[in-house]
Amino acid sequence: MATVSVYNMAGEEVGTIDLNDAIFGVEPNEHLLHKAVVAQLANNRQGTQKAKTRSEVSGGGRKPWRQKGTGHARQGSTRSPQWTGGGVVFAPVPRDYTQKVNKKEKRAALKSALSAKVADSKFVVLDELKLDAIKTKDFVNVLNNLNVAKALVVLNDNDETVIRSAANVKDVKTALTNTINVYDILKYDTVVVTKDAVATIEEVYA
Repeated sequence: MATVSVYNMAGEEVGTIDLNDAIFGVEPNEHLLHKAVVAQLANNRQGTQKAKTRSEVSGGGRKPWRQKGTGHARQGSTRSPQWTGGGVVFAPVPRDYTQKVNKKEKRAALKSALSAKVADSKFVVLDELKLDAIKTKDFVNVLNNLNVAKALVVLNDNDETVIRSAANVKDVKTALTNTINVYDILKYDTVVVTKDAVATIEEVYA
């Protein structure tokens, strides 16, 4: 089992914790990590973009001038793509970008991402994260004590005080144990997790 230090909010080491190798000690699978990230980004796309082709633009039913003798290039419609107000040549149309990833693959990718952070010593465990009031400065002080900047903070409970205190901090995102995903874990340099959140993750994904 991998053993990592446990810190308090002052940045002091107050103990250690053993991590389950089945979740935090697996060999990272780059293929699954790539597949999970691509699928998540694709599934976030709305796919509602739309532009009109020449067949959908109004007007242009009449030939603008006769075929020969005018000195102009021949034209069949004022709604051809080269005309102002004309249709778009290969216009985008609404489509579904959804990509499916199997449940087992999702779990394996998440374990790979968490294991990679532990292997890189970018996995910080806090004994608890409690703030007396909604105050950004207090939350930033905790991160500074841990020497952490760009971080994903994983909480076990929906603590509104902590979440709202972190809302305006640049390059920091809070997440609950049931909302963590591969993209966020890889995007942020460090993953900061409370002891309770670690226990929940091991219980859910073991």
